[in-house]
Amino acid sequence: PVLKFFDEAAVLNIDQRKRAITLRDLLTMSDGLLWDESLPYNNPANSFALMTNAHDWVKYTLDLAMETEPSTVFNYNSGATLILGHIFRLATGTDIEEYAVEHLFAPLGINDYYWDRTPYGLTDTQEGLYISARSLAKIAQLFLQKGQWQDEQVIPATWVEESTAPHYLTGATGDEAYGYLWWSQPYTFEKTTQRAYFGKGFGGQRPIFLPELDMVIVLTGWNILPGQPFFHAMEAIER
Repeated sequence: PVLKFFDEAAVLNIDQRKRAITLRDLLTMSDGLLWDESLPYNNPANSFALMTNAHDWVKYTLDLAMETEPSTVFNYNSGATLILGHIFRLATGTDIEEYAVEHLFAPLGINDYYWDRTPYGLTDTQEGLYISARSLAKIAQLFLQKGQWQDEQVIPATWVEESTAPHYLTGATGDEAYGYLWWSQPYTFEKTTQRAYFGKGFGGQRPIFLPELDMVIVLTGWNILPGQPFFHAMEAIER
């Protein structure tokens, strides 16, 4: 349970639904919190915009009222990943940036990164990591290879399988689904239906891997405004 890592007396809008939120619910964006990130990001009513006006982004998100029962409905919530980052530090005693450098970036030879911090000093796990397209491709390649890099098992293969599996449909067209922070969607290649797996970084950063084709694709971009050109992952895959 998520509240195991917090002082419940200091959290607002506590009820049985909030007590039932688990780490898995945060990973699958099924936490049930009252959050609307479907509005354009330049709309001040977007929950993401409201969160960024707060000093403590984790507290802002966790203090929200509940809208649905957890574990029932997918609803994309950037704040959920911040809660996960905070819990990671509490559970391990290590900042997630420091841990990633030792256990992920170093084995992959990634040294060109910059990671933002929230106003409260927490590593910004929801949209704050900046790396090159080549380094982003390495992360996609790592998942394509089921967590193995050269002769080292950097991530357990079972975790790769579980985190990329489609746990919830997102409601978008094309049978798009969500796993543990990874998206997936079917595509057709030579009259056969396959499944593509990808990340959705802020503004258009897309690490994509296609296991059946043994292929990695990386898109980069920076466009969050409505009505402007945007290169979607499925467009690249289908081309």
